[in-house]
Amino acid sequence: MRNKKTLTKKILTYLILIIVTGITVYPVLWVLKVAFGGTSLLSTSLSLIPEKISLDNFRIVFTQKPFFIWLRNSLIVSFVTTISSLFLATTAAYAFSRFRFPGQKSGMMALLVTQMFPGVLMIIPQFILISEVLHLYGSLWGLVIIYSTTALPFSIWVLKGYFDTIPISLEESATIDGASKGRIFWQIILPLSKPSIAITGLFSFMSAWNEFILAATFLDNEMKYTLPIGLREMVGEFGAEWGNFAASSLLVAIPVVVMFMLFQKFLISGLTAGGVKG
Repeated sequence: MRNKKTLTKKILTYLILIIVTGITVYPVLWVLKVAFGGTSLLSTSLSLIPEKISLDNFRIVFTQKPFFIWLRNSLIVSFVTTISSLFLATTAAYAFSRFRFPGQKSGMMALLVTQMFPGVLMIIPQFILISEVLHLYGSLWGLVIIYSTTALPFSIWVLKGYFDTIPISLEESATIDGASKGRIFWQIILPLSKPSIAITGLFSFMSAWNEFILAATFLDNEMKYTLPIGLREMVGEFGAEWGNFAASSLLVAIPVVVMFMLFQKFLISGLTAGGVKG
């Protein structure tokens, strides 16, 4: 009787997992169908098998759209955002973790409070700052500044938590051997923090790569568009190029998938080790 209940429970569990997986994977497979289904009108059929296999949508994206310009812009913004936010986050997190100074706890709480507000709420002051103060409206560098600052609170919290797990005795031993604070940070702390640095870097890259609202607000030139804005141009008020849109979506997803595959071994350790009490 007991074995029968256990078997029934397993069957129900696997059935639920199969249904949830199907619901999750179906939209992705449908996008694949549209992307490789040629330039014909969008079909409302539930079938995942296209009537014919064609690369016409990809050919149009590469030849008739400034896709590579948008790709270049997205790569510049994403990589510069990742590098700048990692540099600022690692140094700030190390200071919060190792040094004692007035406002240390309140500073960490202030960073946490900023995560309670939706990013859209900050668009107006950010627009004023970028356009009126820094005069970077329509520039990719203005977008980099916005992305870097919005990624900092999460990155600092994760890195600070990870730095707290590194024994101070390692730094004390290095100090006795004559190492300076800077050398300890660059040659001891950072190499030991690769999992946490990888997860925060991946977060910064994905945030900049996939972000749409801020890019649509701060960019006004088609040659400065990033990929999410370029994809929007394929869906207009009077028509939609769904085949091209699907093909571009697949191409946009490739770098993120590659990044996940490269850093997947760091994901679990980077997140869990950073979740200690600060």
